[in-house]
Amino acid sequence: MTNELSDHFGDRLMAAVRVKKTPLVVGLDPRFKQIPEKLRLGVSDSAPEVAEVFRKFCFEIIDVVQGLVPAVKPQAAFFEQLGARGMQALADVIDYAVEAKLMVILDAKRGDIGSTAEAYARAFLGRKPKSNWGCDGLTINPYLGEDTLEPFVNRANETGSGVFVLVKTSNPGSHSLQEKETHQGKVYGLVGQHVERLSAASKGESGYGSVGAVVGATYPEQLAELRSAMPSTIFLVPGFGAQGGTAKDVEGGFDENGLGSIVNSSRGIIFAHAKPEYTELDCWQTAVEKATLDSMDRLAETTAGKLRSC
Repeated sequence: MTNELSDHFGDRLMAAVRVKKTPLVVGLDPRFKQIPEKLRLGVSDSAPEVAEVFRKFCFEIIDVVQGLVPAVKPQAAFFEQLGARGMQALADVIDYAVEAKLMVILDAKRGDIGSTAEAYARAFLGRKPKSNWGCDGLTINPYLGEDTLEPFVNRANETGSGVFVLVKTSNPGSHSLQEKETHQGKVYGLVGQHVERLSAASKGESGYGSVGAVVGATYPEQLAELRSAMPSTIFLVPGFGAQGGTAKDVEGGFDENGLGSIVNSSRGIIFAHAKPEYTELDCWQTAVEKATLDSMDRLAETTAGKLRSC
């Protein structure tokens, strides 16, 4: 079974995790000064030249990880800062990842209401020609309320794509708003309840819906709490690796079969060539491969290790 046999996002993603036997997702967050020197030699800081470096860098990462992981997660901001050339590079990276049979979750954290939200949803959600960007998934911000989510969820259901709603994010300052107590409970819990209702309504054969939640590895207690409260929701878990999240921290995000979460690692993989344990390797791509395999092994120490015996 491959991840292309179903039009249901949750089923496709969980099938891809089973096929690759890992929940690891590689984040594509290109930062010019951290990219291997070989790719930066003779390159000015002009947007067109940097955009071309970003394109080449991400293409080579995709070449390395396409057989190892189920999905990649490009961070739109690093491309957007370069203007039109950066956006073209992002479009090319998305297309290249799709051609490599990877699922693509765009980390753009969009969020708006009414026709604006509908336009964002039409822009990003669904493989081409269902959308012009051709993404499988998109991160979205629920701060404007329930009517923020509705256009994205409707479009996701129409196109076989998915959304990941920010629920409990990995940044240290998230507690200042997300953990505020209301008479109905903490803010992140209330958002999680609504996301679970939406996900349960779109549940597929895998038991998971097309409305996911972003829940950070840096808050393991809340991760486990939300897993129990949100049995139909796939979690996108940032914060693993460079941000300090460990395999033990992400354990609570998995169900009893090792499914239910995908775990993102960006800097710890794509810039592995600069880490002491990988500096002796023959090239930066080898460092990316080794860091990916090492991350997979660490995650296999959790319940997700059951995927390796499937």
